[in-house]
Amino acid sequence: MIKGFRKFFIYLTILLIGSITLLILVAGSTYYDENDSITLNAIVQTAKENWKNPEAIDKTQFDTDFMIFGRNNEKLFTTSEKVFSGINVPLDAAREGMCTMTVNDGEIFLGTVVIPNSAKVGFQRTIRRLTIAIIFITAALLITYITFLHYINKNVVKPFNRMKEFAGLVAQGRLDEPLIMDRNNIFGAFTESFDIMREELKAARQREQNLKLKEKELVASLSHDLKTPVTGIKAICGVLSVKLQDEYLKTKVDNIEQKTQEISTLLNDLMASALDDLGEMNVNLTEEVADIIMTIVEEHDIYGKVNSEDIPDCILKLDRNRMSQVIGNIINNSYKYADTKIDISYAFSGNFLEMRIRDYGEGVDPEELELLTNKFYRGKKNAAGKDGSGLGLYISSELMKKMQGQLICINDKEGFEVRLMIPLA
Repeated sequence: MIKGFRKFFIYLTILLIGSITLLILVAGSTYYDENDSITLNAIVQTAKENWKNPEAIDKTQFDTDFMIFGRNNEKLFTTSEKVFSGINVPLDAAREGMCTMTVNDGEIFLGTVVIPNSAKVGFQRTIRRLTIAIIFITAALLITYITFLHYINKNVVKPFNRMKEFAGLVAQGRLDEPLIMDRNNIFGAFTESFDIMREELKAARQREQNLKLKEKELVASLSHDLKTPVTGIKAICGVLSVKLQDEYLKTKVDNIEQKTQEISTLLNDLMASALDDLGEMNVNLTEEVADIIMTIVEEHDIYGKVNSEDIPDCILKLDRNRMSQVIGNIINNSYKYADTKIDISYAFSGNFLEMRIRDYGEGVDPEELELLTNKFYRGKKNAAGKDGSGLGLYISSELMKKMQGQLICINDKEGFEVRLMIPLA
């Protein structure tokens, strides 16, 4: 590419030097005819000899054009109508700076001979030659300029645009499209390096994705494996609660069972989050009667704080297990953060059954409402000192979306409310 630029500038330099030389030669080659007495006398003598028959004059024997006027200023002969255009009488020739000389036969005046101004003729000849030379040089320069623009566009502009587009694709993460390599342009030395960089980025991204996948699989596997001993602890606590007579020991066993339940909830959330990242948190939608919601609420109301309205008769489209997970997360959050009674009401809203679950705690700050369903986010106001992973509402929201519904968080003066939009069948 650099060699191409060097050749172009050498060619351009030669062209400019040649053009200047041509102009100098054209200007210097012009000569001016001198109207000396010999030439003038020769023309006058020839005119006098052929006065009665001027057409017989051989005009090629002279190096200049001439014109002959008669005694009464009438035109008798001219070698060029173009040169003497507008010259009708000798006085016109004098005004134009032409040379005039009378033709006499002894004492008798025959007429006048007119000869162009040699300096003016030479100047006009020079102008013509210079004009032709300038036209030729301009055409050559124009062709050179167009050729150079084409060369720049092909070897600089287009490769640069390709590099720009390639950089944009890399920034967007589209690493499967290679950069076309062309060593004939100015960026030829870089295209191969850029494409190698793309391949390395692609390989690094693949390695990162594989590591993240293994990490998520490990979390899901550990969560599943830990559920077995936790379930065993809960079972043992249940047996001890029945058999122990000492109230102090029963209280301790109940505390252990409560903490075990919290651990079980956390493990469920971690496992659900990991499965969601792996694309395996699936739902199986079936048509269920609305009473199933009442059954799910009773299963999770372990402290008896839920007051529920009668649910309207309808057929719902949901996954029973996933809906139990959603309602359980919401009720457990109310137990943990509000510790008040919980009111549940129902209403139809378009193609949905709207289930409203309300507690009467402090709620959350208004600016946090949009963040509550983000992964690992915990409210700043009432989460301090309380166990939790920040996954409950995130998982619940994702499950509602997968069941073609929606989870909405609302905060007001009376407490905190979660609305579940459950699709009707």
